[in-house]
Amino acid sequence: MSANTKSMTQGSPGTLIFTFALPLMLGNIFQQLYTVVDTMVVGKYLGVNALAALGASDWMNWMMLGIMQGFTQGFAILMAQEFGAKRYHRLRKVIGVSAILSSFFALFLLISGQFLARPVLLLLQTPDVILPDTLLYLRIMFMGIPIVMAYNLFACILRSMGDGTTPLQAMVVASITNIVLDFLFVMVFQWGIAGAAGATLLAQLVSGIFCLFHIRKIEIIHMSGEDFQIGQEMCLKLLGLGFPMAFQNCMIAVGGMILQFVINGVGVIFIAGYTATNKLYGILEIAAISYGYAMITYVGQNMGAAKYGRISQGMRSAVKIAMVTSIVIGGIMLLFGKIILSCFISGSPLEAEQTLQVAYRYLAIMSVFLPVLYILHVTRSAIQGMGNTLIPMISGIIEFIMRTGTVLILPFMIGENGIFIAEVAAWVGADVVLVFGYLYSVKKYCKESISHLPEQETAG
Repeated sequence: MSANTKSMTQGSPGTLIFTFALPLMLGNIFQQLYTVVDTMVVGKYLGVNALAALGASDWMNWMMLGIMQGFTQGFAILMAQEFGAKRYHRLRKVIGVSAILSSFFALFLLISGQFLARPVLLLLQTPDVILPDTLLYLRIMFMGIPIVMAYNLFACILRSMGDGTTPLQAMVVASITNIVLDFLFVMVFQWGIAGAAGATLLAQLVSGIFCLFHIRKIEIIHMSGEDFQIGQEMCLKLLGLGFPMAFQNCMIAVGGMILQFVINGVGVIFIAGYTATNKLYGILEIAAISYGYAMITYVGQNMGAAKYGRISQGMRSAVKIAMVTSIVIGGIMLLFGKIILSCFISGSPLEAEQTLQVAYRYLAIMSVFLPVLYILHVTRSAIQGMGNTLIPMISGIIEFIMRTGTVLILPFMIGENGIFIAEVAAWVGADVVLVFGYLYSVKKYCKESISHLPEQETAG
């Protein structure tokens, strides 16, 4: 077994969750770093129109990424459970079948993405001035779908076995690669927005190869041909976990595209300002995503080991850690947000000032309500780790309803701020479903075990 793999079925839940999330957090910081550099290079050296074009592609690009992450994270739930139960022969089978299914979905998404890119952008009424660049960016990104799918599968394999260090190292390497290629392709070779897309894909390829190299060193998952044979039972079980999560992300993205439709009607300045803040969205939720990955692994391994009482202990610790983290990050953004946002914005003094005002209003609203987002990630991931992906899927549908309902109604009542509040409304709607869903799941899986735990074991 690799030195980086870790069992989360013993020890302090809070310590395990935080120490597992910390390298993932650092990895996400590096991942966001190259997203931020992409945006800075495009915004500063290619102008407001190019920045708006990048933003107009966000939700469709995120839909494809969300579907891929949904499937691979769903597959990782079963991996974590088998690892926690020490059924390594079953773990190898889960990985093998997951690889086959991931390859199929990658090919399907590549073809459908190329076919749908232009019609969807036209349906969203993407302004003519940015349509060519937006379409070019998406076509290049969609050609790299197999690369992105492979990286997500490899990273999920490592995380399911408690290894958060290798994905961190992969992101460091990828970030350096992407930053160097961004400056080379955009500023030296003058390849424009296509250069930014190409740099991102090559960086993902490097990170995927890095993860695969380390996976091959883990003895308990040395694969044989029979591990890649698809059996109906295993296939249905994996799809039962992965499909609801992919559908959930798809619904969130569709809601985002309706939001983008409304934004596209406001004007290029508004699109650029909204895009600048959206690129910081990833920084706002860096820790939330990391705590989410930690909870999927922690809960999954303890479910596999039948240590149900530890799930509630871990949840209490994770919520406390998440609340403190979200308040600190939100405070930093409120204090220094304008300085950070100005790094993404160029143009005439009037254009830059108008864009910055739009961007900071959106950032301030999200920063104040950031704890709501952190509760969403922790709770949803805990439910998913239990093997229940139906409740999170329902929460995704509620997110869709809240986001679209708010953005289609509220702007008529309070103006542009109604667009910004749509995101927060989506978080709140999802939280209501997830909190009650978690309480239901704990009652179902853990009540009997918790009632028999010794007093000292239930402490913090």
